[in-house]
Amino acid sequence: MSTAPVPELADRAAACADHLRDAGEVLLASHIDADGLTSAAVAATALERAGIEFEAVFKKQLDAHEIATIAATDYDTVLFTDFGSGQLDDIARHEEQGDFTPVVADHHRPADAETEYHLNPLLFGVDGASELSGAGAAYVLARALGGEANRDLAALAVVGAVGDMQASGGELHGANASIVREGCEAGVLREVTDLALYGRQTRALPKLLEYSSDVHIPGISNSESGSVGFLSDLDVDLKSGGEWRTWVDLTADERQTVASALVRRAVTRGVPAHKVEGLVGTTYTLSGEPEGTELRDASEFSTLLNATARYERADVGLAVCLGDRESALERARHLLTNHRRNLSEGLRWVQNEGITREDHLQWFDAGTHIRETIVGIVAGMAVGSDGVDRGVPIIAFASKSDEETKVSARGTPGLVRAGLDLSRVMGEASRAVGGKGGGHDVAAGATIPASREREFLGHADRIVGEQLG
Repeated sequence: MSTAPVPELADRAAACADHLRDAGEVLLASHIDADGLTSAAVAATALERAGIEFEAVFKKQLDAHEIATIAATDYDTVLFTDFGSGQLDDIARHEEQGDFTPVVADHHRPADAETEYHLNPLLFGVDGASELSGAGAAYVLARALGGEANRDLAALAVVGAVGDMQASGGELHGANASIVREGCEAGVLREVTDLALYGRQTRALPKLLEYSSDVHIPGISNSESGSVGFLSDLDVDLKSGGEWRTWVDLTADERQTVASALVRRAVTRGVPAHKVEGLVGTTYTLSGEPEGTELRDASEFSTLLNATARYERADVGLAVCLGDRESALERARHLLTNHRRNLSEGLRWVQNEGITREDHLQWFDAGTHIRETIVGIVAGMAVGSDGVDRGVPIIAFASKSDEETKVSARGTPGLVRAGLDLSRVMGEASRAVGGKGGGHDVAAGATIPASREREFLGHADRIVGEQLG
């Protein structure tokens, strides 16, 4: 199977699929972010097609308490998607007690424990942070369950990978690229080179340029008047009926005119060459979705999903993934509007309050001002704003309860190439203060006891310094 870069991964997926068929009924437990929702949708569809009865539940965090809650159900088999590997020590204890048999399709760094049905790319030399997401692992399992008939699920797997920032370097690669090829062959995906700015499907052109954060162009980025002025000066009519068009409304020639002018402006304003190159990149389009909607573009689709489960409506995100284009999609769009407002207010709070710099990292403590479910997204957005150093990772704190603090960390691909591994930083620093954490090299999180933030920072700063020399 082309999606399994090593035979052992395919063999493990086949073993997991065999057990699920024998189980007859399964509890499907998944994470709440875009990768978790698409993981659940891929797995749910594959289970349904295979005639396996299941119930789906979502967890904001998989800890000992939540695993015990799962163990208290009547299910003998539990399929964990997009989490489970990092909690394998707790899961294995319940397996040993006979509470349930776990099947884990995940891509996070595993805990020091073993179980028979553990499908994780990291076990077979494949990078789970950049080459295969949780949804990708679920897709490998789906292909083992249903073969060629499940190739259409590649579209959701790509949405999950993009939502998990695995295309942050410009395009998906490794096993993810194999999934893209299968999706293209199945007719559910299109991979094209285009303007690499978020919002090509839905944002009016001035907003598309104004809100571009990956590549900051002086005089255009974060400037409504600058964006409008730039577009108005071009020798092409970019309005229809007096309203600004979107990027997908433009003809190929019109897109070329805008893109070329944008590149020239970036160069003349001193934007570094590697940043200018980032204005154009690989984009992933879901061929079966209507043009001009959030569902048409993998990046916009993933943002829509993030706006559901992070506000306790995972059921809405799952329904959209499974094809509900009426009430669920309408509700998701309402949640997306609220999500964008919260992100904007959160970023504004960070900009007003400022960032504190340590020797090897920078941080802010949002307390209750930013929801703990979105503080990591805000931290990532802050990296592209003024006053934030892209040369060191950023750590964000938010109050989770009176007893616990949520910690989110974000880096950049360049820092990862230099040796940064935030998964180890979060894991080691949180354990040192009585918490627990993990994730990926470029993005990770932890939960620590409240009031121990400064102690945590000391450990994290030291570890980052050791990693980056």
